[in-house]
Amino acid sequence: MVTPVVPRIVAGRIAHCERCGVRARSVCASLPGNDLERLASIAVVRQCGPGEVIMMEGEPAAAYHNITSGFVRLHKSLPDGRDQVTGFARPGDFLGLASEDNYGVTATAIGAVQLCRFPRDRFRKLMHALPSLEDRLLAVASHELVIAQERMLLLGRKTARERVASFLLDLDSPCGETGAILLPMTRSDIADYLGLTIETVSRTLSAFRREGRIDLKVANQVQLIDRNGLRRIAEARA
Repeated sequence: MVTPVVPRIVAGRIAHCERCGVRARSVCASLPGNDLERLASIAVVRQCGPGEVIMMEGEPAAAYHNITSGFVRLHKSLPDGRDQVTGFARPGDFLGLASEDNYGVTATAIGAVQLCRFPRDRFRKLMHALPSLEDRLLAVASHELVIAQERMLLLGRKTARERVASFLLDLDSPCGETGAILLPMTRSDIADYLGLTIETVSRTLSAFRREGRIDLKVANQVQLIDRNGLRRIAEARA
């Protein structure tokens, strides 16, 4: 049996995929080796600098993007020219899903970002050929719907303390015993996303620190000390 020769550029992408620290949380998590090769063959690894636009609201949705490192700010333009932060994407998140042919939001890099870019047409063809990839994408879309519903609850019913606690817990992820999470976004962006003022966000974080629920050792990093307490606050049980 003759072993097929994998082009060097594709082999390099496969190696990149195999070393990827967020693969287990990414859209490619369900793919076995051979299928991963097919996905790697259409991927382009892209490095983005701080403030670089990854996709622009209203422009043709030409590609999908899988974040492998760094954070991304998601925002929409309002009719009066203002900008509304609608969310933050982090490693493992998949961007570019659109119900129409144009992007629904703008995605801007917060700091350095690395991502895998997949041309939309080629990705869709591959998705139809690989049922496991299609199932995974459906799961991603369903998760985004749940997030949208939770955001409606966040803005419509929760108090400032409940909103900030929910935000911190949402960013929380396995990160060792230190329990530290990154907050690379500005306080202004956090406030905009939560529907609060910058002063309210700062006061609430300071209150959580005084209460021993978090520690703010550096400006862009928070250590969660009392997760259960924060969870009780987020769920309006405290």
